[in-house]
Amino acid sequence: MQKNSPEIVELRKCIEENMKRKMRTPNDFVFLSGAVFDRVRETISPTTLKRLWGYIDGADQTRNSTLDILSRFLGYRNWDEFVEKTGMESNSDEVLSPHIKAVDLQVGDCVKVSWMPNRRCTFRYLGEEQFVVEEAENSKLKVGNTFYCSLFILGEPLYLSRLVQGKNPPVDFVVGNRDGLCELLPSTTSASTHRSHH
Repeated sequence: MQKNSPEIVELRKCIEENMKRKMRTPNDFVFLSGAVFDRVRETISPTTLKRLWGYIDGADQTRNSTLDILSRFLGYRNWDEFVEKTGMESNSDEVLSPHIKAVDLQVGDCVKVSWMPNRRCTFRYLGEEQFVVEEAENSKLKVGNTFYCSLFILGEPLYLSRLVQGKNPPVDFVVGNRDGLCELLPSTTSASTHRSHH
C-alpha cells in the first residue's frame, strides 16, 4: 500500500486525532511507538512510523502487518475493517481536500503554495515527481532548490523529500507542519484541485 494513498493519509490523521498530537518530531514517533505497544502489545519501531508519515525517506510501500497493528491501535479488528468503516475503499484514490498530484502535472507546470506565517513559494515541475523552487518569500526554501514530492494537499503539511540546497547533501523537509498549506494553486488547468471524479 502506497504511503501517500488516501487510506493511509486517513489512518495517519485518525492516529494524530486519537493521540491529540501531530507527528512532527522524532520524540513524537518514539511516543507513538510506546503507545502502540502499551495498547495492543505489538511493536512498531519509531523508524517504521517515520517512514509511514514521510518524515524520513524509505520504502514507499507499507506492509499490511504494520497497517493491521495501527488499525487495532485505533480499535478496529484489522486494516480491512478500518478501510471499510472509515468509508475509504481500497480501490478509490479520492483525497477529499483540494489537492494536486505530481502525476497530473506536465513538465513546466507550476504549483503555488503558502503557509503560516506569510510564507509563499512557487514550484515548477521538472518531471518524475521532481520540482524546482521558482519563487520563495519568507521561507527557508530558496530559488533553485530542488526536491521530490508526489502529492500536495490543502490543509495538510507538505513533505519534501531529497531537498537539495546548494552544495548541502539532500535532506527531508516539512513545510507548514503546524497548520498545513493554507493556499494551493496550480498555474495550469491540468492539475486536479477539485474532488476527484469517479
